[in-house]
Amino acid sequence: MASSPNTEKVIAYALLVMTAVTGLVDAVSFLSLGHVFTANMTGNIVLLAFATAQVSGLSIARSLTALSAFLVGAILGGRVMTRASADSQIRFAAQAFLLEVAFLFAASFCGIGFRGDLLEDSFQPFALIALTALAMGTRNAAVRKLAIPDLTTTVLTLTFTGIGADSSIANGNNPRLARRVEAVVAMFLGAALGAVILRYSISAALWLGTAISALCSAALFRALRTPEKQ
Repeated sequence: MASSPNTEKVIAYALLVMTAVTGLVDAVSFLSLGHVFTANMTGNIVLLAFATAQVSGLSIARSLTALSAFLVGAILGGRVMTRASADSQIRFAAQAFLLEVAFLFAASFCGIGFRGDLLEDSFQPFALIALTALAMGTRNAAVRKLAIPDLTTTVLTLTFTGIGADSSIANGNNPRLARRVEAVVAMFLGAALGAVILRYSISAALWLGTAISALCSAALFRALRTPEKQ
């Protein structure tokens, strides 16, 4: 992935901020859409297993909707990234991120007037689950192709493991410790912010996630078009 140092710095910060958006999106889906994850598919598969075992408060249909939509999003993101050469991966990733913004934008509109008390009798939560999962699947396909260490934007298990396994206590040399901690904190803050905003409006939480993702995409396009100073 050939790019200028400035662009690499921008993409790193953009992915950190997108990690916060992941926390916000999963706050929306888990707290307002019937205990389902639309960004974290590891957790969603576990919830699907619980729903299959007839644990109350969980839904097979909602979990399958999230998994299916995420997979479609990953296919879309993968098709975008297959056109990228080693020198253009970031540019095509930025295009995939615009698809994420489009899906989140649609989800924000869909969330207008959402009422949690109609969760069982409305198509609206399924549309919100599908749109947010599409957004997260598209983004994850692009991020996976970029393969920037400790910046997956959704999965923190290996990141958190690395903090311990590579620490000086474990006779390691703490590689990328700051980045790993920042990723954990970013998702924590995004989820906490989402939980607070949801007390007022699910649409507001989604609009915020859309705006943040759009700003990250804009910053990345600007970095790609800005010539590196000599």
